[in-house]
Amino acid sequence: MRAPLSWLREYVELPADVTGRALAAELIAAGLEVETVERAGADITGPLVVGEVLEIEELTGFKKPIRHCRVNVGDANGTGEPQSIVCGATNFAVGDRVVVVLPGGVLPGGFEIGARKTYGRMSAGMICSVTELGIGDDHSGILVLPPDAPVGADAIELLGLRDDVLDIAVTPDRGYALSIRGIAREAAIAYGVPFKDPADVELPPDDEGADSHPASIGDPAVCDRFVLREVSGFDPDARTPMWMQVRLHRAGMRPVSLAVDITNYLMLELGQPLHAFDRGKLTGPIVVRRAGPGEQLETLDHVKRALDPDDILITDASGPISMAGTMGGLATEIDERSSDMVVEAAHFDAMGVARMSRRHRLHSEASHRFERGVDRELPLYASYRAVRMLAELGGAKIVAGVTHAEAPVERAAVEMPAGHPDRVAGVAYGREAVVRRLEQVGCAVAGGDVLTVTPPSWRPDLTAPNDLAEEVIRLEGYENIPARAPRPAAGKGLTAEQRLRRRVGRALAGAGYVEALAFPFVAEKDLDGLQLPADDARRRTLRLANPMSEEEPLLRTTLLPGLLKVLALNVGRGFGDAALFEVGVVFRPRPDAPERAPRLAVDRGPTAEEVAGLEAALPDQPYRVAAVLSGDREPSGWWGEGRPALWADAVEAARTVAREVGVELTVKADQHAPWHPGRCAALYAGDTLVGHAGELHPRVTKAYGLPARSCAMELELRRLGEPVTVRAPHVSSYPVAMQDVALVVDSAVAAAEVEAALRDGAGELLEAIRLFDVYTGEQVGEGRKSLAYSLRFRAPDRTLTAEEASQARDAAVAAASERTGAVLRGA
Repeated sequence: MRAPLSWLREYVELPADVTGRALAAELIAAGLEVETVERAGADITGPLVVGEVLEIEELTGFKKPIRHCRVNVGDANGTGEPQSIVCGATNFAVGDRVVVVLPGGVLPGGFEIGARKTYGRMSAGMICSVTELGIGDDHSGILVLPPDAPVGADAIELLGLRDDVLDIAVTPDRGYALSIRGIAREAAIAYGVPFKDPADVELPPDDEGADSHPASIGDPAVCDRFVLREVSGFDPDARTPMWMQVRLHRAGMRPVSLAVDITNYLMLELGQPLHAFDRGKLTGPIVVRRAGPGEQLETLDHVKRALDPDDILITDASGPISMAGTMGGLATEIDERSSDMVVEAAHFDAMGVARMSRRHRLHSEASHRFERGVDRELPLYASYRAVRMLAELGGAKIVAGVTHAEAPVERAAVEMPAGHPDRVAGVAYGREAVVRRLEQVGCAVAGGDVLTVTPPSWRPDLTAPNDLAEEVIRLEGYENIPARAPRPAAGKGLTAEQRLRRRVGRALAGAGYVEALAFPFVAEKDLDGLQLPADDARRRTLRLANPMSEEEPLLRTTLLPGLLKVLALNVGRGFGDAALFEVGVVFRPRPDAPERAPRLAVDRGPTAEEVAGLEAALPDQPYRVAAVLSGDREPSGWWGEGRPALWADAVEAARTVAREVGVELTVKADQHAPWHPGRCAALYAGDTLVGHAGELHPRVTKAYGLPARSCAMELELRRLGEPVTVRAPHVSSYPVAMQDVALVVDSAVAAAEVEAALRDGAGELLEAIRLFDVYTGEQVGEGRKSLAYSLRFRAPDRTLTAEEASQARDAAVAAASERTGAVLRGA
């Protein structure tokens, strides 16, 4: 909504020194979104005066009409002599009053005017069009002023060329601000000055007598008030006064004709859309109803529209003549011969108009206002102002009487504790301030500790106590609400699961991984790319009813597709050495879940059975963590060669996650898509399978466009169990005793089994164990492998003797031999 400051001043007594920017600041503080303040005409400098054309000499010999004019500008040129001006326009004649800019003047855009010789004649100034003055878009001819315009008068003041225009983005709940009336009321409250309501007009006494054109409401659900007034003898040649054209242009509307301009002007001023019908083109009584089957209407934009049964129509005996609150029909439009008119003002259902406007993709200034709520009490007053202006400016005669069809609507009151705004804002406003602010916005307030508030007709958005509290808070000033840190209740904060997820993320980031956030949507081809078997549980997915993209309509059952696509994107951008991770939910449908979730009622809370049915339909949504690697895990440089990422790095990433829970993972060989069957590790926490890690299958890397031998890990956090509080171990100050042992076992024996046996056999003196070498070859025989471990022994209270360390090592070897068949290498 564009609001010229001069227009606002007509209805609110603003101080003389208030500028557009100052008013914008006050309106912003009151909650309106003022986007810009345009200083229209600020770059215009005089002399810019009214002139009278005395003589016109037509110059010949040029490709276009050229006229040499003698223009009387009074004493504005300092001599009183007529001004010589060369002009190319032909729409004015001798005796017309025009706007003249004299040498030294500057027009909008920094266009400076001087005296110069052109077309063989001296031209000292310029006769202006509305485009050159910045008050219109018509550049086809010169602006011709009314005959009574005083010669020599300052045209800047006469035409209101300088003005501040506020451009306000009106939110859907503040439809009243789509009018000068509503903005002026807000300005009056902001400055504490009187407000003059432009709708406060005295209706004629004959409103109680004869009816105007007959009309009725066929469907009270779509229209609860419909008003018609008539005028006759309107002069179709009457011109829209310049002051109205300027205001319409400043407000962003194009002047069309006097009758149309009056309805647009009042819509902008009052917020009530109006429509004028040609009386001679109406046939029979008017009825407001919904569309019937097969009905059509050609609207003013020359488009024939097939109407929907839910469309709201204004009809006569011939059928539809207007789409209510949106656009009129072509058959009854006002044209250059219309002299008898019927002016319509109504209150239509906001939701019905909004749906009709969107259904037909037909947005108009009228529908924009009806969608956001129009004052139900305005039609009688707005229609009377319209016919009165048609009479004053267009020579029309007001036909006595008014047609007023109405469906009674009870104004609803809202009950609110007087201290409710105080509790919402945390500020002690007090009952007196609450009542005063509510009355300022037009509410009727009664009651003591509990207020009964009846909102005004122009505020249909005030329907609940919180709406009323917002009015009090914004008018008292948002800046007056104290800023203080929230005070959380004792015992609140992050849950154990939330803390664990954060610790896991920090641990992986510390290990050199970068977090990636992928969309939780996948396609069937993503699961095919993982080489999942047809009966794999990860292929049982949920399809979205309204997916963001038809290419990815499924909810993910594993984190790997999103991470692999992010990895491929990085590789494609030249970042081949990448280590990424993600922590997020996957969606695993329950085998016994119903096909559809139950639909819950909106007029009551759900029952326990309904909640249980809804929860049964929801998929299991466990949190998982996944990591992917490609390229070099350790880069090469002057220090030496790098090291490529291996399956063992993926396993170590899983161990990094498990350590945050306080769990030691057991690693066993496995075959599980999408990993390479010979380089896949199953990860166990005790006897519970928590995930897998290893090198990706070559078909998977090819499907996703990844480097060969890329690795990945995925595990489920909740299977690791509850996080254990990690306590710092006691560190002995006594020296460590190192013992190395190389054991030969069958190739099928897992290194983890051997390590567990060594750990159990070594006893309490064992501080740490590390596998540092794996050997296969002729020295150990076919089907055998050598595992070399380093064992660290330490006592908390003494220095171990060589005999004690050797005895602990021998006990560890004996346990490994007994449980895994291991023998000492070289024995």
